[in-house]
Amino acid sequence: MRVGSFVLAAQFPGQRHTEALHRAVRIGEVSEESGLDTIWLAEHHFVPYGTCPSATTLGALLLGRTRRIRVGTAVSVLPTQHPVTLGEQAALLHVTSGGRFTLGVGRGGPWVDLEVFGMGIEAYESGFPESLALLLRWLHEPQVGAAGGRYTFRDVPVVPLPAEQPDQAGGPEVVVACTSPASVRLAAQHGLPMLLGMHCNDQEKADMVALWRAHAHDAGRSHEEIMTAAHVSAGVAQVADSTAEAEDQLRRALPGWLSQGLAAHVTVDGRKRTMRDPLPYTELLCDLHPVGTPELCADRLAATARHTGITRFALLVEGSGDLAATEENVRRLGAEVLPQLP
Repeated sequence: MRVGSFVLAAQFPGQRHTEALHRAVRIGEVSEESGLDTIWLAEHHFVPYGTCPSATTLGALLLGRTRRIRVGTAVSVLPTQHPVTLGEQAALLHVTSGGRFTLGVGRGGPWVDLEVFGMGIEAYESGFPESLALLLRWLHEPQVGAAGGRYTFRDVPVVPLPAEQPDQAGGPEVVVACTSPASVRLAAQHGLPMLLGMHCNDQEKADMVALWRAHAHDAGRSHEEIMTAAHVSAGVAQVADSTAEAEDQLRRALPGWLSQGLAAHVTVDGRKRTMRDPLPYTELLCDLHPVGTPELCADRLAATARHTGITRFALLVEGSGDLAATEENVRRLGAEVLPQLP
């Protein structure tokens, strides 16, 4: 099992942007010290839900400050940027880090980001498949041109090449955030692992894995490729001496952050969006994920792996909103939970 930290750079009520970002960097540093597998970085624009606007930029900083741990984006929002720009950044980080970078991409939401960056609502509603296909070509071919609905340009050389041998499979690992049957099908057709959200329970994730395998089979993927796909399960981790203490830490901090963070999202076209109620959502997260004693945390991770077949985890560790408590949470995750896992 491979356990990593999931970093939102969340701005809790009363905190400054600098506090949130400093805590995010420290999570990355302490994650490596504590033996975790990966640092997963989210990106958001214009909202306190997450203060990191570029997961690749923060990823570059953490790759420079670490030596062993992998760094991944969870996710880079593809409809808000040109796929070639993202492909160049991913190739650069892959080559210069010695292959420690994972590019997670997602469709994002119908937010005002699309207006600000000039991509338009169509990039969100219908443009993701074309953008993903172009991105993947950039990461696997020595020369790329485009003649699609959104992108048209002459052939240009790929610099830097993500792999030393352009005619062989290589380049950074790519995972796709999946929240719908359509995104599961798209990921499966390309043979890309899924990143599944923290709001899903084990049965829902198991169903999505089964659906992915069916679509991958229909797309002609090999049995070995299908059965070894390294999907990622997102969740929350809070380790304490008792389950009540761990849950209390999250109940005191998460609702305030969720309330101001989710409410700040603005849709690009004025459509109404139903946001989760912060209090029941906090309870759901406590019930679903490794929140409690080290033994309970290990048991829940192992149970998810058995039920879903997923053995990679991206765990939100900053749920207390406090820097010192977050560092302790990461250290306990590494020292007291990881040794109990298969």
